[in-house]
Amino acid sequence: MSSWSLIIVFDNYAVLMLPYVFSFRGSTREAALVKLVDAFESFMLHGLVENRYATLLSQFNNSVKKGSTKEFFLASHAIGLLAITLGAGNSSHEIMEESHPQLCRVLQAWSDASKMIPALDCLAVITFVGATDLAETESSLKAMWDVIHPKSGSNVGTVRKPRPPVLAAAVSAWTFLLTTVGSWRINTDSWKEPIAFLSTLLEADDRAVRMAAGEALVLCFELNLLDVSSCEDGDVNTGGTGGSKNKLFLDMQALKAKISGLASNLSAEAGGKGADKKNLTDQRDLFQRILDFVKYGDCPEESIKIAGKRDVLRVSSWSELIQLNFLKRFLGKGFLKHVQENGLLQDIFDIKVDKTETLSSTDKVRNQCHRCCKLQWWL
Repeated sequence: MSSWSLIIVFDNYAVLMLPYVFSFRGSTREAALVKLVDAFESFMLHGLVENRYATLLSQFNNSVKKGSTKEFFLASHAIGLLAITLGAGNSSHEIMEESHPQLCRVLQAWSDASKMIPALDCLAVITFVGATDLAETESSLKAMWDVIHPKSGSNVGTVRKPRPPVLAAAVSAWTFLLTTVGSWRINTDSWKEPIAFLSTLLEADDRAVRMAAGEALVLCFELNLLDVSSCEDGDVNTGGTGGSKNKLFLDMQALKAKISGLASNLSAEAGGKGADKKNLTDQRDLFQRILDFVKYGDCPEESIKIAGKRDVLRVSSWSELIQLNFLKRFLGKGFLKHVQENGLLQDIFDIKVDKTETLSSTDKVRNQCHRCCKLQWWL
């Protein structure tokens, strides 16, 4: 089959899948969602969905609200992929506004892990792409934190504790979204309780929880959320805010020491007889890098070859590394395709791809055919 035929078939196939998403039969909707998610991962569909996104979003949200667990997983993932495909702007902001309430209801209802984890991932992605101000980001951060550290209140009975997979996913999503906050902080005192709680998770039984907490804490270090000047608001001897500021400074210093000590222990955890060895090497590596950053200021560095000889994605901070790992996991097999062709990811990681050099001869023919097919499609 020629490149011309391949692209015509794909475009028709993708468009023809849309009616099946609206089927009354759950199994038919699930099958359509599987194909659409695969298409979102395998191709850049911006031109195909930019005028259809509202219709798609409506049905995706309906599947999130009423569908089976499998349909919920597929639809929430599709919502995130739709936002990434469209990129930052009014469309992705609308996706966030329309999807945010339902996703938060799922988290508040404490559904099973098979719904809570994809809801957390989707909420993180649509807020990352679509939020236009700090208030919107803070709303999603709060929804995630309520899963990480639920509290009892007058209208709450026994405090529910998330299971380890949900807790690890919530901390990971919260950390990913926190990377967008930058150096902004409401006030240093407001971060003391979250940082203190995260430090307790370094002693959790579950390794995934410990690693997620480690990434969250090292990001707090990088954003200087633990740094307090004991004399910003006046000398301690003058009383008033100076005394409270000094106490906060001492508390944060104690937290730093505790976190450093725990990170040191986790970077050298033994894997003796009877020990859980799953991801042990990954944990040691992660906490050694965390320790190097906390003690010496050594930033993590990673690079991924995109295409060609010169196109390489490089990260050199914890914020960038956390974003890279989260988006790689969410996009799955589609990560490389999106990095090569998606302007959103290219902006995030400051990538300038030389397409004329990196495209194979087959891709060049395919692109030429694609332009011709698109022109004839609409005639």
